[in-house]
Amino acid sequence: MAAVLETPNVVSRASSTDHRALRFLTAGSVDDGKSTLIGRLLYDSRAILADQLDVLHAKAAGGAVDLSLLTDGLEAEREQGITIDVAFRYFATRKRKFIIADAPGHEQYTRNMVTAAAGSDAAVVLVDVTKIDWCAPVVELLPQTRRHALLAQLLRVPSIVFAINKIDAVDDPAAAFRAVRGALQRFAREARLDALAGIVPVSALRGDNVTKALGASWFDGPSLLELLEDLPTAQERTDGPLAMPVQYVARDSGDGAGHQARTLWGRIARGNVHAGDTVQLLPGGQTARVQELRRAGSLVDAVSAGESAGIVLDRQLDVSRGDWIAAPGALREAQRFEATLAWLDTEAAQLGRRYLVRHGNRWVQARISAIRHRLDIHTLTPTDAHELAVNDIGEVTVELQQPLPLQPYAENRVGGALIVVDPASHRTSGALLVR
Repeated sequence: MAAVLETPNVVSRASSTDHRALRFLTAGSVDDGKSTLIGRLLYDSRAILADQLDVLHAKAAGGAVDLSLLTDGLEAEREQGITIDVAFRYFATRKRKFIIADAPGHEQYTRNMVTAAAGSDAAVVLVDVTKIDWCAPVVELLPQTRRHALLAQLLRVPSIVFAINKIDAVDDPAAAFRAVRGALQRFAREARLDALAGIVPVSALRGDNVTKALGASWFDGPSLLELLEDLPTAQERTDGPLAMPVQYVARDSGDGAGHQARTLWGRIARGNVHAGDTVQLLPGGQTARVQELRRAGSLVDAVSAGESAGIVLDRQLDVSRGDWIAAPGALREAQRFEATLAWLDTEAAQLGRRYLVRHGNRWVQARISAIRHRLDIHTLTPTDAHELAVNDIGEVTVELQQPLPLQPYAENRVGGALIVVDPASHRTSGALLVR
């Protein structure tokens, strides 16, 4: 890891063989320029409709165009000048298509950032150079910058890019970039950010190094867009045994003799399934053979991870939404497990209190039986804790009312992730990542 971080400008460069649409989120602290950066990408790639351009120019009244207005869609966002909800935008270059998620920077909306990160291929974490004392002997990063990078790492976002923004607003951009880059590299080593894919300077307001290379003597790396064009997309593992949560059970019209086959629909989380395979149903552990396999309404011979499949079994079994279909012996049910908990609720996570958790498509009651420690995001060391406050990250032990077929999150993002919901307020309170 350390050897990789010694490269001057770009930490790693993925191959350009993956041309599928890249889903990436922008994150960082408040007013770091996330919405402006997205507006710049849309503006420079000509992904803005003519009527939107007219509105922007009218509001500018001959002055500079406010590109952040392209993403602040809610009335409350426009009034306060902040991003509250996750806004998705789409654009394309000659090389690739992109789906952008503009995540809020305020701490109280961290849950929205977690939602955006869970389905992203990459995270662009903005660092406002004007908020950092880059002349200090030891350059310190903002807490929200560290928190968002750690959350992206925990949620297994495959690539993390740090964009040092507002580089045009400092007297010595070369020295400022080198100082902040050094702080980011030190943080990446301490936090073991294996997903780190690059550190680039940008000016979202002026467009420097966003879609076109900077061309400065102190930075010879790619632009942010060039870096994003070469990042890989996340792929579900097709190797390993089958695992699929059942999302919907459809009853067919029947064959005229009173026999009604049922199709078990879901998105394969791991492995693949073939017609004729023997599978196991959880809970219960009963086995059956795959009589028919459907995809997009057609009969097929096989379906792989990341694709939706309709499975018809050779015998009638009690299967409902929330059950799992797996290769025999591939999954084991657990009623007590260790996990990393990212707490998102203003009401602290309390020992012994009942919560609702969702795993795949199933809801069960659960309680936190132990808090092993809390992660100090400043020192990255575990500290003793009896509760987890909003935006805390900790290691916990969870007990379930009913056993679930859990998998380590490091092996499978679907089988190893649970969301925690407060049964009284129905707020999403936290995210559990099975260890």
